[in-house]
Order: sequence, then structure tokens, then C-alpha cells
Amino acid sequence: MSTPATTPVTLDRRDALRQSLASGAPGIALAHLERAHADPAAWPLAHKHIQAAISGPIDGGTRTGLYYGAPALAFLLHCAAQSDHRYHPAAATLDQHVLRIAQQKLTDATARTRRGDPAPIHEFDLFHGLTGIGALLLRRLPDSDTLADVLRYLVTLTRPRVRDGMPLPGWWTSDNPDPTMPTPGGHANLGMAHGAAGILALLALARRHGHLVNDHIEAIERLTEWFDQWRQESPDGHTWWPQWLTREELHTGRVHHRAGRPSWCYGTPGITRALQLAAIATGNPTRAARAESTLMQCLTGRQLDQLAEPGLCHGIGGVYQTVYRAAEDATQPVLAERLPMLAASVNATADAARPHDDPGLLTGSAGVLLASETASHPNVHSGWDACLLIV
Repeated sequence: MSTPATTPVTLDRRDALRQSLASGAPGIALAHLERAHADPAAWPLAHKHIQAAISGPIDGGTRTGLYYGAPALAFLLHCAAQSDHRYHPAAATLDQHVLRIAQQKLTDATARTRRGDPAPIHEFDLFHGLTGIGALLLRRLPDSDTLADVLRYLVTLTRPRVRDGMPLPGWWTSDNPDPTMPTPGGHANLGMAHGAAGILALLALARRHGHLVNDHIEAIERLTEWFDQWRQESPDGHTWWPQWLTREELHTGRVHHRAGRPSWCYGTPGITRALQLAAIATGNPTRAARAESTLMQCLTGRQLDQLAEPGLCHGIGGVYQTVYRAAEDATQPVLAERLPMLAASVNATADAARPHDDPGLLTGSAGVLLASETASHPNVHSGWDACLLIV
């Protein structure tokens, strides 16, 4: 394994893809790793893919995150080390780079805050930012001062800010959520992948595992109340949340776009899992039951028919894995009772998956195969789905 570069490096497309958890070699390796737990004959292939992911130059700069570069490879190696201790030394080496990257990101965030600028998405989100780095640290270095610093940073993002005389959420960003969908004046993202649900899930998971910073519980409550405020009801009685809110929507209190598909990344499944985790972390069974009931509403045929893709990010694979984790914590059996139906859909898509089309984790066959492994052998041996912040 190469030593991660600490200064900006220029990598060709192949080397960049090799260290992309979202679409490249790490996600593919995770799929083979999880498969090997059910079929020992698959171990040689799993080791081959892990070696392919870590062989070559590694990006250790600040543009990295849980889904790219040194942190992504650290996540892969720690998943592998659950079963093969030979991966521990390399994983521990990358841990030190993750700590360095986290501290630099925190330093940059502090400087941005002092300038009074809104936070860019890549500063705080799950894929590129400190929420994702925090998820990795919670898994690997939970007692580190750096995790505490990340949690303190996220707590500050839950506090409202006033800009141009208008109160805005602390994670308000001037970035567009999608190049094809500009939000003049900025937006507040609600999703698990890039917004408030991801922040809430990490704060809740940290609290659940006994890692607290000042104002931690209050931050969870602020975010929970924020989701309560922006909860929407469709004419047929389904609960949903907007993917993001514009300045005009915050000002008027009215949401102008329609309900989206029930996906992990932006939709109701990811948000309700974050709310369920928050309720568990704060000891509120009423809120937990409400989150579980809302998640159940997504599991009708009419809702699931909106999922045109099979993958984790916005397909049936992500819904299955989210419901699987939510069912483990649910006080009532209704979610667990829906798992066989979802498992059949996941396994059917896995059988039809064509890896040459998109072999990656988030939208491709690796993610589908990982969800299918959970569906076929109800256990997650490597802990791979920690990268979705649902556990």
C-alpha cells in the first residue's frame, strides 16, 4: 500500500476510480468480502479485489472523504480486518491520515465560519465532508479527541444563523444541490447523503454509543423539531419531506415541490431512520414508533413502484438495507414482517444485475449484491452499511 499523498495530487481517472467507495474498487471489494462470509471459496477473490483497491497512489488531501481517498480505503480495510487480522496494520496506518484529514477539514471550517460564509456541502456531508469522516471515526477511533471535535462542529451546524436579516439553518449552503436544479440564494438540504438527516443520524449514533459533547442532546432535539416542522402529508395520507428548502420556502413556510421517491439518500426511508435513531438516543419511544410508522408507509406497492433503479442510493437495495436496520431496533414487528417481500425484490434485481454497466456501490451492482447478501443471510459480517449511517 502506498503512503497517502498529503498535498494536492493529480491522479488519472483509473487511480481516482480505484479509491472511490461510491463507484470504484472499494465498493466492489466490499461486495466480495461480504460474499466470502457465506461462501468461503470466495475469499481469494475478495482478497484480490481488496489488494487492487489499495495498490497504487492514495489521495490523502482535504478533498477526500468517507467515499473517496484515504478515508474510503481505511473504511474498506477496517471492514476486511473484521475477518482477517492481516489487514490491521495497513488500516491503522490509514487511521493516522484520517485523523490528519479531519483536523485540516475542521481548521478550514473554522476559518470559513470566522469569515461568515455559508458552509459548502462538501464541508459537512456524508460523502465528502465531516459527517462521513465522523462516521468513520465513530467506528474506528470513538474515543479520539478528533471525533469529539467533529461532533462539536456538527452541533454548531444545528444552531440557526441570521443572514441578511433572515434566520437560516446553520448548515445552509450557497451550493446548488444539483447542477440541473439551481437554488438561487442557497438551500437547506434535508437528505441523509448531503444534509440534515446525515448530521442527525451521526449525532444520534454517537449518543447511543456513549460519546457526548456539550449541547449534544439539544442539537438532536433541534434537528428533530426541524423535521417535525417540515413534515408534509400527501393527499393519500403518506408522510414525506422535501429534498431541500429554498430561501423562499423558508420565508413563506410553504413547500413548492412534490414528494420524491422513497429512497435512502434523500427520501423518507433515510430521514425516518435518522429520526428513529434520534428517538432511541434520547429515550423517546413515542417518537421512535412514529418514525417506524412513517417508514412503513413507504413500503406499499404504489410507493415502491417509484423506484426505477435497483441500487443503494435511490433504489430498492437502499430501502431494504435501511428497513433491515430499522427493524432491528423497532419495538413492533411490522417492519420485520415486510422484509421478506423486500428481500424478494432485492434478490430479483441482484440476479438481473450486470456488473459491466455499473459495478459500483451506490448506484451499481456492488450495492445491490451487498443488500442481497443481507437479504439472503440476515447478518452484516463486515459492517459495510455503516457508510450509509443507518447503523
